Amino acid sequence: MSPEYASEGLYSTKSDVYSFGVLVLEIVSGKRNRGFSHPNHDLNLLGHAWTLYIEGGSSKFIDASIANTYNLSEVLRSINVGLLCVQRFPDDRPSMHSVVLMLSSEGALPQPKEPCFFTDRSMMEVNSSSGSHATITQLEAR
Repeated sequence: MSPEYASEGLYSTKSDVYSFGVLVLEIVSGKRNRGFSHPNHDLNLLGHAWTLYIEGGSSKFIDASIANTYNLSEVLRSINVGLLCVQRFPDDRPSMHSVVLMLSSEGALPQPKEPCFFTDRSMMEVNSSSGSHATITQLEAR
């Protein structure tokens, strides 16, 4: 779910782009964003993909069950495009037309920014144990 929809109920074609980016990263990794866990950190799947990308280790993000069945440069390109799709602000995300062009070409890709919903669950636990509280508001559809 895109951040603007989750926080403000705003929906646009860029919300679809965000969802597409999450799906691309889930497919490449073989893991779901929701419920993702890693033994070395408390980041979600998007945070894990971003960290590996920044460290130059995106190949470690690829699901081991598809080893030797893919073109590495195409999969690394897919990760880059997936990260471009999950940018915090809709204006920073590419259009789906641009996504198709990026996936079907070999030109240089823009550098993604840190994704939205990049969460570190250990920090969330510290914040919740320090007395901060979350409020959930139920919105009615009209």
